[in-house]
Order: sequence, then structure tokens, then C-alpha cells
Amino acid sequence: MEATEPEAFRGELRAWLEDNCPDEMRDGRNDEASICWGGKNWKFASDAQRTWLERCVTKGYTVPTWPVEYGGAGLNREQEKIFHDEMRRLNARYPLQSFGIWMLGPALLHFGTHEQKKHYLPPIARGEVRWCQGYSEPGAGSDLASLQTRCEDKGDHWLVNGQKIWTSYADKADWIFALVRTDRDAPKHKGISFVLIDMQSDGVSTRPIKLISGVSPFCETFFDHVKVPKDLVVGEVNRGWDVAKYLLTHEREMISAAGGTMGAGRPLGAVLADSETGLTDPVLRADAMRAEIDGLAVGLTLERYKDQAEAGQGAGDASAMLKYMGTELNKRRLELVMAAGGSDALGWDDDRAPNWLRTKANSIEGGTSEVMLSIISKRVLGLPG
Repeated sequence: MEATEPEAFRGELRAWLEDNCPDEMRDGRNDEASICWGGKNWKFASDAQRTWLERCVTKGYTVPTWPVEYGGAGLNREQEKIFHDEMRRLNARYPLQSFGIWMLGPALLHFGTHEQKKHYLPPIARGEVRWCQGYSEPGAGSDLASLQTRCEDKGDHWLVNGQKIWTSYADKADWIFALVRTDRDAPKHKGISFVLIDMQSDGVSTRPIKLISGVSPFCETFFDHVKVPKDLVVGEVNRGWDVAKYLLTHEREMISAAGGTMGAGRPLGAVLADSETGLTDPVLRADAMRAEIDGLAVGLTLERYKDQAEAGQGAGDASAMLKYMGTELNKRRLELVMAAGGSDALGWDDDRAPNWLRTKANSIEGGTSEVMLSIISKRVLGLPG
């Protein structure tokens, strides 16, 4: 019997992965120390990490579903599922991760001009440029639309003044995509634009924020009379909220994936098996099984919404449900890891305590859990205000 097209693709992909994924990249790690973020100043952790990225770039596998002309592999939805299946089968690390891939890329593909796509997407796919996100401000967190960073039209350029906060990896990023106010007299959801800013521009500065976990990706970002070329607005001027909402659905889906077991990462059972009490304690064992089952449910739900998006039905407000469930599940998982480790897990000799503390931010970033529940109740379930 002749192989079907999906079966043929799976066979070719499996053979390519077996031949090209270095042994050192087959450990399934997805922690901060193992992720390849890319960027102009990125230093590879090993030759294997560099080799794996370079080989995947040639095939478009850093962004497998993006069009080939923008650095992707042009995979359809069925092929994308096969790609992730085969990556999991090999326990392969993903060759490149970035906010450019998870958030800016989808927004540019949807709202960007052809020139913007050609200029900015391929460097993201190759890991040459690292992006950060400029959304939250000291006075505009959950109520993001109240942001006050000013962007004035100076004829041949924009002039940006203001501050962003909780800007992840701003001190390491090459560029930032930011929401700015271009019409101060418009209602707060209007008059906002989505702009791209070179972090090396005069007037841009960052300051790291220290966290209780002992490590922190967060920074304050300041704009002091920063000149921005006129063609770096994505979408329409004063219609940046449309871009922001679209991007947030992808950010929330990305955060939700952290709570599922569908992506790369070590199963909770394997983590608990390494502890002295994890699998012998019947309560912990039962809780771990519940968490793993819930993780599969979250992952499968995410896959269903991706299928709907392929059919032209985006997740929309339902992304709030995905984000909430993924956030709460990730917190539960790390609570179980800490419970299994007992007092030994409270030290700083490994990553258990820092990772546990880091999960507390999951319920804030990308929209607080309280805001997500409000969106779910009003816009998904249709409950009265």
C-alpha cells in the first residue's frame, strides 16, 4: 500500500530529525539555562545548540508554520501536529524560542505590510534579532488601555516619551514592540498605536527589577525623546488596540501551553519519581495523576482551538480560558514538586524553589487571573455584569 501524504511527511521528518538533531539536544529540557533565545548578542551555550539552530533554520523549522518566504517551512495544520509529535518522540529541544516567534510574528503576519513582513520576520526566524514586549506601565497593568506613553507626530518621525514596566528581557533585547498613545484626546481604547522601536535608539534605557526568586527577566524601560521612523507603525495609526488584542490571544495561548503536557518538558511523574516521597505518598501520587490528566485536557483544548484558527475561527476571548487554566495548572505542578521535595526543595541548590516562586507571576503576566475570569464570565459564558 502506498503511504499517504501525512505518513510520507512523518517518515521524511523523522529521518531528518534522527540525522540532524545532536544527541545533546535530545534531553527535552525547556528551562532558562537550556533555551536558545537568539539575538544580536546571543552566546550559544554549546556547539550543539548552535548546530541545532543552524540546521533547523535551513529547513524553516524554527517557525514551521510561517510561509517559506518569511523563513518558515510552510507547514499546514496536520503537518504541524506531526512536527510536534516527532519532536516529542525524540525528546528534542526546540531550536529557538522568542517573543518574536510567539507574539510579534503572528501580529505582523496578520497586520503588517508586505515590506514589514519581509524585513522583520526572516531575522526572527533565523534567531538574529531578539524582541521584547512594551505593554504594561506603572499606571496601566490590568487596565492596559489607560497607558500614557506618548507618541507625537513630528512630521518626518514619531517622538516617544514614557515608561514601560515588567518588560521581560528588555536588557537583552534588540527591538521592542510597544503600545503608545498617538491621540491623547480619544477614548482610552482609541488613539493607541502599535510601534516597533530599536532598543539602541537614543533615549531608550532599561533598569532590571529584582525578584524574590533570586533571578528576574523583568525590567523597567524608559523612552526619553526617542525618534521612531514613520513606517514602524504596525496596522493603522490610532488602531493599535486591534493589534494588541490579537497579539494577547497568542500570548495567552503561549502561557497556557506551559501548563499542558502537550509540549516539550519533563512529565510531572518523572520529576516526583526523583524525590524520596513523591511516588510513595498516595496523596501526592493521586494529585500528580490529576495534574497530568488536567494537563492533557488543557493541551488537547489548545489543539482544538488551533484547529479552529486554521479554519478561520480564532480563539478570541476563549484564549482567556486557556491562559487561566494553564496558569493555575502550572502553579499546581510546582506546588506538588515542592511538596514532594519537602524541606530539601526550599534551598537554592537547584531550580525547584526559584521555579515555584516564578509561577506566582504566571497569574499576573498576560492579564491577571481575575481579569481572565471576568472575560470568561462576560464574553465566553455570557453572564450578566
